[in-house]
Amino acid sequence: MMSGTDGFTLCAKIRKLVDCPILFLTAKAEENSLVNGLALGADNYLLKPFGVRELRARIAAHLRREHREHSVKMVFGRICFNLSFKQMLIDDQEIPLTKSEYEICAFLAQHRGQVFSKEQILEQVFGFDSESSDNTIITHIKNIRTKLSALSVCCFFFGRSKPQLGHVGTVPGNRPSSPESQNRIGKPFL
Repeated sequence: MMSGTDGFTLCAKIRKLVDCPILFLTAKAEENSLVNGLALGADNYLLKPFGVRELRARIAAHLRREHREHSVKMVFGRICFNLSFKQMLIDDQEIPLTKSEYEICAFLAQHRGQVFSKEQILEQVFGFDSESSDNTIITHIKNIRTKLSALSVCCFFFGRSKPQLGHVGTVPGNRPSSPESQNRIGKPFL
């Protein structure tokens, strides 16, 4: 038995986020449980007790047949990043971002809770040998902010001591105390 949830609920949640084989290992032998598990997206249903060799054989069989198109997603409330297709979706609607805008958003989302300077974002997104300047990041952030504020999405703060809708930058509650801290792009709270 799982604490806090059941296998059916967990299976449904996993299936929405990840497209991988799901194998139920269970003591529930009723046909209704088996049918329900498979209907929710499970690929196999193995009853306890079972042998380790049987489990290994079933996993190997799934991996041999695995030809799904895989997608990796990050979900933050209404916002979803489909990393495989380089898409940012809000309420399942794709946001038309340029490649650079998407890369900046994905970088900040992947490093949620961290604060970066414009220089650090420039280096991480465009590379160490990029000929772009800090102003490139400022311009992209402005464009991202415009696109997200049109959808009433508040994701980042930027160079503000007080949080405002659609601004990207300093961490809420931290007042910039030096020129260096004013150039920090803040923790996304997606």
